[in-house]
Amino acid sequence: MKMAAGLLLLVCAGAVLYSAQAQDSYRGLPDDYKKGVDLALEQLNAHPGVLHHFRFLRSLAKSDIESGFGVKYFYHHFYLKPTKCAKGTTASDPQTCPFRNDRPLIDCAICYKTAADQIESTPMPYVHCMQKPRLTEEMRTTRTEHCKKMNYNSGAPTLLAVSTGTK
Repeated sequence: MKMAAGLLLLVCAGAVLYSAQAQDSYRGLPDDYKKGVDLALEQLNAHPGVLHHFRFLRSLAKSDIESGFGVKYFYHHFYLKPTKCAKGTTASDPQTCPFRNDRPLIDCAICYKTAADQIESTPMPYVHCMQKPRLTEEMRTTRTEHCKKMNYNSGAPTLLAVSTGTK
């Protein structure tokens, strides 16, 4: 009986640590990647069918290329997870809303250019987010190809060629 109680305690402690790690994962992102996540969240929250806040869960892959003069190109593939906080509530920090486990994750891929630490409007940032179960292989291929084409300097490697997977 003591062993079962000890095992249960260990599992609960692990769940608390995992939850705390997930909540801190957004805070642990470099600022340039946070800006991309914020852009994806802004677009997702603008959709009328979205009823709850979403939060960053984790990165699947990310890369950046510095092209000089303070210009960088970013690629970020990540998951967003729904929370229990309704959209439109005045939560002081949506990052504190507890996750809900009864809805699918949102799979996002985004690529964008920054200059002077701000996302540039030209070329237009590419944001593609889809509920994970609805994401098809064709959609994955299309968004990957779009980001691969973000080869702004003649002869420069593409964003995905220098991807630093963080699974």
